[in-house]
Amino acid sequence: MDEKILALLSAGDAEGVTLLQKQYGPMVQYIVRGILRDAQDTEECVSDVWLHVWERFATFDRAKGTLAAWMTVVARNAAVDRLRRRRAPDETWEEQAGASPSPEEEVLRRERTQLLQKVVDALGASEQLLFYRKYYYLQSTAQIAAEMGLTERAVEGRLYRLRRRLQKALGGDAL
Repeated sequence: MDEKILALLSAGDAEGVTLLQKQYGPMVQYIVRGILRDAQDTEECVSDVWLHVWERFATFDRAKGTLAAWMTVVARNAAVDRLRRRRAPDETWEEQAGASPSPEEEVLRRERTQLLQKVVDALGASEQLLFYRKYYYLQSTAQIAAEMGLTERAVEGRLYRLRRRLQKALGGDAL
C-alpha cells in the first residue's frame, strides 16, 4: 500500500493523500489527540498534517525512514507546534522563534541529541516505549498506564528509574 501511496504523491495525485488518510489516519489522530487533548484543536491539527504532507511531500526521504515514521514525525511536530502557539498566544512569531543559535550551540545541541539517541537505543523495548510515550508523544501518566496495563504509580516509578538511569548515562545532566 505504501508503494502505491508514494507513487501517487510523487506524481502529484491527490488520491495519494486520500489513501494516506485511510492507511495512517487513525495513527495520526492518536498521536495528535494525545498531545492536544482538545477535540477542535485535534481536528484542525490533523487537517494541517494532511496539508503539510501534500505541500511538502518532496521532503520525504526513503533513506531516512519509512512513510509511517515520517507521518509520525509530521503529526507529532504539528501537534507540538499548535500546543506552543496555544500556550503563548500573545507572542509574535519572532518572539516564539527566539534568536538563532550560534554554530557552536547548534553543534553542541546536535551532539547532545546524538548521545541521547544512543542511550535511548540501548534501553530495553519496554523502557524505550515508556520513554517515547512520555517524552516524545507527551502522553499523560494516566494514558500510559491505561494503555500499558499498569497502575499510574507503577508508571511513575518506572519513569523515575528511567530518568535516573538516563541522567547517569548522560553524565549527570538533568533531563
